Amino acid sequence: MKDIRQPARHRRRGPGRLAGLLMALLVILGLSGTALAVPGGTAQQRPSTAGVPSRAMDAVAAMQPSWNLGNTLDAIPEETSWGNPKATRELFKTVRAQGFRSVRIPVTWSNYQKDTAPYAVDAAYMSRVKQVVDWAQAEDLYVVLNVHHDSWQWVWKVSTDRDQVLARFDSLWTQISAAFRDEPRTLLFESINEPTFGDVTDARKAELVHELNTSFHKVVRASGGGNKNRLLVLTTPGGTPSQDFMDSLHTTISGLRDKNLAATVHYYSFFPFSVNIAGGTRYDDKAQNDADDVFARMKHVFTDQGIPVYVGEYGLLAYPDDNHPSRVERGEALKYYEHIGHLARTAGVTTALWDPGFAYLNRATLKWRDPALFAWIKSSWTTRSGTTSFDRIYLEKSGRIEGQSLTLNRNGLKFRGLWHGDTKLAEGRDYTLFKDRITLKASTLTKLAGDRAYGVNSTLQARFSKGLPWQIDVITYDTPVLSDTTGSKDAFAIPTKYRGDDLATMEATYADGTNAGPTSWTPFQEFNIAFRPDVPNGTIILTAETLKSLRDGDTATLTFHFHSGAKVKYKVTKSGDSVTGTAVKEP
Repeated sequence: MKDIRQPARHRRRGPGRLAGLLMALLVILGLSGTALAVPGGTAQQRPSTAGVPSRAMDAVAAMQPSWNLGNTLDAIPEETSWGNPKATRELFKTVRAQGFRSVRIPVTWSNYQKDTAPYAVDAAYMSRVKQVVDWAQAEDLYVVLNVHHDSWQWVWKVSTDRDQVLARFDSLWTQISAAFRDEPRTLLFESINEPTFGDVTDARKAELVHELNTSFHKVVRASGGGNKNRLLVLTTPGGTPSQDFMDSLHTTISGLRDKNLAATVHYYSFFPFSVNIAGGTRYDDKAQNDADDVFARMKHVFTDQGIPVYVGEYGLLAYPDDNHPSRVERGEALKYYEHIGHLARTAGVTTALWDPGFAYLNRATLKWRDPALFAWIKSSWTTRSGTTSFDRIYLEKSGRIEGQSLTLNRNGLKFRGLWHGDTKLAEGRDYTLFKDRITLKASTLTKLAGDRAYGVNSTLQARFSKGLPWQIDVITYDTPVLSDTTGSKDAFAIPTKYRGDDLATMEATYADGTNAGPTSWTPFQEFNIAFRPDVPNGTIILTAETLKSLRDGDTATLTFHFHSGAKVKYKVTKSGDSVTGTAVKEP
């Protein structure tokens, strides 16, 4: 995955003097044959291969769940360039303690490999990669090692410069294979990450990936040692889980007649939902069906045929992000993670959470940025959890409180009831239940609203026979108020009184019906790219990308959609270097 580069964070200190003395003592005692002394770290026992199942299907199953060391060794130009501290053994100890059984270690080699024959890789960099790989294995983790952003840096040129690219690619894997030749079978090699080839047909993409995969396979197997039966992971073009690309990969794997192969694809959900564009604010039927179809294809094409699948990256493309306003509504994101865990078990595939460092595990503190979110991800590995149609109930402060309904998503579980803190609400008195429709009475919501201050007044829990409780916030709001303002073509912020509500999306059109904003194929623009809320400062920001896209002198009508269901219209007009904004008074 190509990731947004983030500001640098604090670096962690290197090993202390005591660790160095211990390493020296081990060497003196002649223990180097049983322990791995790693430069810059403590001596560590190599994991035994006795516990690795002989069947590829069983071995990949034993790797579930998996985690990605994203934006680290794959960062460009060096390990800390994209905001993460250097990887440490303590990091892998944390990952293992949290229940992960394997890690994918993406590596970009281009800055450390000569681009002319014989395409030598810098020895110090190879040593560093080996150090990180061995740390992870020492913590009883399987490791998937790959060639990562090289795919879009130079490998993509294979369509026009075949001989040189293949020579460099083969040389790279020859050197990696030699360096890791004697590593245990807990180390897997992945041919290449998300290969792309510019403006060529899908059929041609499949041909090129087939050539890369088979060349990779030949080089690794020829290197001997542990590489003779090492599990090798082969990809589709772009890591895309489409039917045609997976069929092509199935043909490649079948043709190689090698029992130690696995397929890999990536999955980041239905695109409009994953980035919040085109009105994709909910994990609705379209998004759920997309996931259902993808995992059903994995099962049909691969696992039902005895070919293991390693979903090398999954998550949401723009959530969570510790550096920006949340694009995806929290409850809807939880539904996605819960669903993917279920689908992975059904399809019999192993999933690797893509973690760029600013999303899930804070690499500086080794703490989860959002423990409750991680609890849902972890729960999804083993069981289902129930949800409701939305995790919010909005009560308009200026209006009368009336009963409100939600739909239960039981997910095959039994509904146990609603709780407010330690108090269980009474069916019939506090709410009614008809099939999957639960209705909270007006009297109950009045109590829960309390003094009716803007924002979350109370939180309920819907509990089911298994899994985690589902949180439902009771929120008081009024329709947000936007005010007139002026700005420039470089900066424009709309004064906004949110009044307990949260921004969901923005629709932008011109009077002639055409779409306004940087995304022309939909009126619903992309969250954080075209616009973003700034709640602390009471504004909605139109980004420079949006301001640049506006037609000079042509007024655009913006409709801001909020999670309560409220819609507020606003008009903006760019004239030269200035931008004028006017609130639309609803009748």
